[in-house]
Amino acid sequence: MAEITLVEAVNLALARALADDERVLVFGEDVGHNGGVFRATLGLQARFGERRVRDTPLNEALIAGIAIGLAAQGLRPVAEIQFSGFIYPTVDQLVNHAGRLRNRTRGRLSCPMVIRAPNGGGIHAPEHHSESPEAIFAHTPGLRVVVPSSPARAYGLLLAAIRDPDPVVFLEPARLYRAVKEEVADDGEAAPLDVCYVLREGRDVTLVGWGAMVRECLAAAEALAAQGVSAEVIDVATLKPLDIASILDSVAKTGRCVIVQEAPLAVGVGAEIAAQLAEHGLLNLLAPVRRVAGYDTVMPLFRLEHAFLPDAARIAATVRELLEYA
Repeated sequence: MAEITLVEAVNLALARALADDERVLVFGEDVGHNGGVFRATLGLQARFGERRVRDTPLNEALIAGIAIGLAAQGLRPVAEIQFSGFIYPTVDQLVNHAGRLRNRTRGRLSCPMVIRAPNGGGIHAPEHHSESPEAIFAHTPGLRVVVPSSPARAYGLLLAAIRDPDPVVFLEPARLYRAVKEEVADDGEAAPLDVCYVLREGRDVTLVGWGAMVRECLAAAEALAAQGVSAEVIDVATLKPLDIASILDSVAKTGRCVIVQEAPLAVGVGAEIAAQLAEHGLLNLLAPVRRVAGYDTVMPLFRLEHAFLPDAARIAATVRELLEYA
């Protein structure tokens, strides 16, 4: 079993999907000859040919529209958007067509497609390259939103997304692409969608995150453990539909919850989790639910990027405040 990075795990999953199912197609800007901006599709065109791994014009709306048309006719397209900041032209196609196709045709057609995009900051990129727009898609009926947090999770969740009968927005945390290696078996086994993963057991507080923020939560849990605080860490993984039951179970045990998102604070996925905790788990809470998030401003350029992104220190400080709540 090889130790690989997250971007290599994405490549491995795509290769497995292409090899196992002739209906799978991969396309996007520079994904073929160049292997993608982050090399997530490196070598796939040489192995599977231009018919199945194809470069497209620089037109994100076109890429999404092609994917919908192919999916409606029974193929399983996987379309790459170079950066999440360029994903906004796809919103018309995804909201008005991909998310509605099953309902519009009364189940006659489905839309088994995946839109992949690097997501979030931490890579010292210019404007429009470091955004976290997951809440836009999580708010849209008919779309599933998935954010992996590790190489193994990326491999399994991407395979599950490609095999899903409905459209999936798959947002890959760019800062984790080469940040860590993990043993990943290329066994073709998909990871469960629509469930949270408990990565660390704890008794004093629940830390909830997804994508790159999972690593920050784990780092905060380690720091807190040195101070005698036991933190449970939950990787949400699938933001829509949300496995709120797992989060409620954890908070029933710990009594406290800190939700961590890289996206700006207002109207984010964290707010939805907090609202559901208030609605369904209020009597188990020993302190108010807290959110640690990016700020309600455009992601700054790289000199100030570190000040925008939540980190383990901010998370741990918030936990200590909760523990003092009377």
